[in-house]
Amino acid sequence: MATWNQPRASLTMLLYVILFTSLSRAAKVMFTTGTDVHGVTRELAANRYPALYTGDYGDCMGGQSLFSITKFDAAYYADNMTIVLHMDGTSSLRNESLMMRIAVDAYGENRFDMVVNPCNLNIASLCPVLANVPVRAWAEIRVGPQQIGGIPDIAYEIPDFEGTTRVQFFANSSQKEVACFQAVMKNGNSLSHAYVIAPFMGLFTMVAIIASFFTATYGISVPHMRMHHAHSLSVFIVFETFQTIFFSGALSVNWPSILIAWWTNFAWSAGFVYAPPFVQSINSFAGVKSNSGQVGGSGPLVINTGEGLIGKIYGRSLMARGSFNATDPWRYEWGGDSVAPGLPLPGAWIGFPATLAAIGIPAADAFVFGLLWFLIAVALVVVAVVSVKVLLELLASARLIKEDRLAYFRSYWVGFLGHALLRALIVGFFMLMTLTMFQFSIQASVGTIAVAVVLFFLVLMGVTSPVAYGVRYRTRHGTFNIVKDRAVFYRSKWRALPIWETRLTEHQLKIKPVFSIPLYRLRHDNHGDDYPTVHLDQPYVKRFAWLAARYRRTRWWYLAYYVAYLFVRAAFLGGAGNVPIVQVYGVLALDMANFAITVIIGPFEGARNTAMGVWILNICKILTTSISIAFLPQLNVNRIITTVLGVIIIVIQGFTVIALIILIILSALSSRLSLLRNQEEFTPRWLDLARIRYFEKMQTKAQDRWKLPSGISSKEEDIKEPTAPPEPHFAVTGVRRGLTVEDEFDDSTVYDSQQSLREEGSNRSMAGQPRDRSSQAGSIRSRLSSGSLPRTGRVSRMSWSSREFVDPALLERPDSTLAERLSGITFTITPDDGSSTMTKDNASVSGESSISRVRPQASFRSFRSQSTSRASSINEKASTPTPTREAFGFPALNRPSTLPEAAEPDE
Repeated sequence: MATWNQPRASLTMLLYVILFTSLSRAAKVMFTTGTDVHGVTRELAANRYPALYTGDYGDCMGGQSLFSITKFDAAYYADNMTIVLHMDGTSSLRNESLMMRIAVDAYGENRFDMVVNPCNLNIASLCPVLANVPVRAWAEIRVGPQQIGGIPDIAYEIPDFEGTTRVQFFANSSQKEVACFQAVMKNGNSLSHAYVIAPFMGLFTMVAIIASFFTATYGISVPHMRMHHAHSLSVFIVFETFQTIFFSGALSVNWPSILIAWWTNFAWSAGFVYAPPFVQSINSFAGVKSNSGQVGGSGPLVINTGEGLIGKIYGRSLMARGSFNATDPWRYEWGGDSVAPGLPLPGAWIGFPATLAAIGIPAADAFVFGLLWFLIAVALVVVAVVSVKVLLELLASARLIKEDRLAYFRSYWVGFLGHALLRALIVGFFMLMTLTMFQFSIQASVGTIAVAVVLFFLVLMGVTSPVAYGVRYRTRHGTFNIVKDRAVFYRSKWRALPIWETRLTEHQLKIKPVFSIPLYRLRHDNHGDDYPTVHLDQPYVKRFAWLAARYRRTRWWYLAYYVAYLFVRAAFLGGAGNVPIVQVYGVLALDMANFAITVIIGPFEGARNTAMGVWILNICKILTTSISIAFLPQLNVNRIITTVLGVIIIVIQGFTVIALIILIILSALSSRLSLLRNQEEFTPRWLDLARIRYFEKMQTKAQDRWKLPSGISSKEEDIKEPTAPPEPHFAVTGVRRGLTVEDEFDDSTVYDSQQSLREEGSNRSMAGQPRDRSSQAGSIRSRLSSGSLPRTGRVSRMSWSSREFVDPALLERPDSTLAERLSGITFTITPDDGSSTMTKDNASVSGESSISRVRPQASFRSFRSQSTSRASSINEKASTPTPTREAFGFPALNRPSTLPEAAEPDE
């Protein structure tokens, strides 16, 4: 027992020694007593966080201050109404007496202003200033309720407090300003949580990428794969949403600080992931000069010494900010550093440089920084596609997956890689164009300008050339016509919807127009009527699915228009920053025009892409730009009002992000349905009907037929679809034969042989029949059997059909086209005129189609077609249920993956 307790006692003693050593080395926390503005007195710790404190600081004289400082910390403690100032550095002044001014501005107004003599504050290093004596200023200033009455209590809680602290030094001899330093104020609350929000958004983006990738690679029929891929949420829309939010800060207006902090959470989508090694390596190339962490002191100064104006050049010594000392009883962890080289003065939230400064990137480095991260993203795309290919091959060789799993992708993975790279280039097109044009508008080194020019033309040609080639490749067999038309807006319930005037005339529709806009339409007419539609043209889909896969059959060219729109928008945001009014109103007019055009066109085939890409994102753009007009410097709106407007923009963009996340989740669920479309058993079973309805809706949308919008009535009572003129035809579905003289002698023999043949085929098919269909098969045998009647009771022969003369062995082959054509059970022949014909069991069918055709039974793995409903009507009219193909032992026929051609030509 003692042996067991000895190691335990030794471990306990070791822990006590470590704890005692740590406590002995740690300094005691100092406490003091303070009274706040409400008269409440309490004991306060010296290392507590103040109500307001400074962050990063800079030289508000543009580097001309005669002080070089390495620490500038100021704070206001509301619990004891005390202002604390701490500054370290050096000065080149020689035996100069100074006066010091401390000012606190918040939300555009001066909240605290005090001019003091450093000698009265017992700051020995400033009383007077000597060239060889380091400056170490520590001051604690007691203030009263009247002095801090301009700071409301809400300022201590509101996120991203908008305020600055400025300290100015004036020489007594010359009465001129010799130094000025400014730091941004904080209260500890912020909306900037990029380290949390960015990975969260990145996770949902990866879900959208995976869903989009596997819907594009799963399957063997190219049109079928394209149709399912079109209903997954577009990755391009996901990135465009995040980039739109971040590049809202590219407008050259005076932003509220809360908006700048909010946008830092979306900087990663535009290629701005802060990495100090990247910034330091780019600074030298972009022409950003470093000052080794110093602020102030950039050159000579002319001062008045009383004996005349004498120019003197002052030397400076470097001092580094001291690290945090845990043994200091008066230690504190708050405080900022000097601004990095190339960043604007803290407390200035104007234009795109302020948005970039919030993530620590100088404006001159923005273009090169974004370019590097874009190249890294392209490399990751290549690695991801190749890795999936290698992983699938390894799993297949190890027999961990089926041999034919994703066989189409594994065979054509190089083509999928090309599609992925082109889509990645389109995703980064707007970002790269904005940054290159922004680089042209600022002062930068010759090297960065040269790289920006080269990249501008490479990206512009690299995107527009494939898009133009894809459009030309599709339209090379037709002609373009410019048609004059008019977009008529009519009232439908609570909204106004557009419709083309030619559509109204063509279908003889009547509406109550609200207003109309004259427009011109560019229409393409194919030379041949047998030219396949764009989504059924398999060679075109294989080459240009990145261009037209997600859009409607008649709007497959939409990406060409949208690339032009993104280019013009990038030109306004990146190149028109020097003229804020033109920039803001130009972007607003462009977004409103694009919204109207997109609503009229309705380009997307999937409902989720339509909801996000047409409505939610465009409304977010328009509202954000409209509210941003109030931030123009010329209007000089109150900063508290601008903060309220900034919160409204955050709410709008926040709801946009929430909607995007919901749509990503729904897209992931629908993509799962698409990937399991070939499974007979689906779990949970209560979603099986929803899955079938989803597939039916998908097939209907792929046809892209024009439907009569709601709120429109026709001049005629019934609007009938134009039908093709009936063509003469002749079809024989059955032959009825009466008795002849020869039948009096060998009728029983002939009939018994035919009856035994039918029963043998029926029994053979019943071998693999499920139990729940046995009664149905039994009724078929009872209908086909009449051998129990006497020969004299059979007045006439039963219906003969070609099935009775075919080889029974032929019917056992489900893949035989001849067997399918000869089977009166699995096929129904319908004439032009809509009259009823007879099936195998003499069931009457009412024709609905204008063309004679043979309809196979729909496969459960595909969609429920009209044949299902027609089969149900046959069963209702027949005396007994008509068996399906499965009832006779044949497997379900796989429905062709190609869709029926639509009635309208591609536009």
